[in-house]
Amino acid sequence: MNPPAIESSTPQERRDWIRKEFPCISCCENCGLCQVYHGKDVEDVYQEYVEGTRTFDEIAKEYRRTY
Repeated sequence: MNPPAIESSTPQERRDWIRKEFPCISCCENCGLCQVYHGKDVEDVYQEYVEGTRTFDEIAKEYRRTY
Protein backbone atom coordinates (compact mmCIF):
# COMPACT_ATOMS: atom_id res chain seq x y z
CA MET A 1 0.00 0.00 0.00
CA ASN A 2 1.28 3.47 -0.86
CA PRO A 3 1.77 6.03 1.90
CA PRO A 4 -0.88 8.74 2.22
CA ALA A 5 -0.02 11.90 0.27
CA ILE A 6 0.92 14.81 2.49
CA GLU A 7 -1.47 17.09 0.62
CA SER A 8 -4.52 14.93 1.30
CA SER A 9 -3.87 13.46 4.75
CA THR A 10 -3.49 14.56 8.34
CA PRO A 11 -0.44 13.97 10.52
CA GLN A 12 -2.46 11.41 12.49
CA GLU A 13 -3.34 9.50 9.31
CA ARG A 14 0.32 9.43 8.30
CA ARG A 15 1.39 8.31 11.80
CA ASP A 16 -1.26 5.58 11.78
CA TRP A 17 -0.06 4.40 8.35
CA ILE A 18 3.55 4.17 9.59
CA ARG A 19 2.43 2.19 12.65
CA LYS A 20 0.32 -0.16 10.51
CA GLU A 21 2.96 -0.75 7.83
CA PHE A 22 5.93 -1.09 10.20
CA PRO A 23 4.62 -2.74 13.38
CA CYS A 24 7.01 -3.86 16.07
CA ILE A 25 6.24 -7.50 16.85
CA SER A 26 8.85 -7.65 19.64
CA CYS A 27 10.72 -10.46 17.96
CA CYS A 28 13.71 -8.92 16.20
CA GLU A 29 15.05 -12.24 14.97
CA ASN A 30 11.88 -12.93 12.98
CA CYS A 31 10.89 -9.41 11.96
CA GLY A 32 14.03 -7.63 10.82
CA LEU A 33 12.78 -4.04 11.24
CA CYS A 34 15.40 -3.32 13.86
CA GLN A 35 18.12 -4.41 11.45
CA VAL A 36 16.69 -2.44 8.54
CA TYR A 37 16.47 0.75 10.62
CA HIS A 38 19.62 0.05 12.67
CA GLY A 39 17.75 0.03 15.96
CA LYS A 40 15.94 3.31 15.31
CA ASP A 41 12.22 3.61 15.92
CA VAL A 42 10.44 3.79 12.57
CA GLU A 43 8.31 6.71 13.77
CA ASP A 44 11.49 8.64 14.52
CA VAL A 45 12.92 7.84 11.09
CA TYR A 46 9.78 9.12 9.35
CA GLN A 47 8.92 11.98 11.73
CA GLU A 48 9.35 14.61 9.02
CA TYR A 49 6.91 12.70 6.83
CA VAL A 50 4.39 12.58 9.67
CA GLU A 51 4.85 16.34 10.19
CA GLY A 52 4.36 16.93 6.46
CA THR A 53 7.71 18.55 5.76
CA ARG A 54 9.16 15.75 3.59
CA THR A 55 7.66 12.92 1.59
CA PHE A 56 7.93 9.31 2.61
CA ASP A 57 9.93 8.53 -0.55
CA GLU A 58 12.44 11.33 0.07
CA ILE A 59 13.24 9.97 3.50
CA ALA A 60 13.33 6.35 2.37
CA LYS A 61 15.73 7.14 -0.49
CA GLU A 62 18.00 9.20 1.72
CA TYR A 63 17.96 6.60 4.44
CA ARG A 64 18.91 3.80 2.05
CA ARG A 65 21.70 5.92 0.57
CA THR A 66 23.07 7.06 3.94
CA TYR A 67 22.98 3.81 5.88
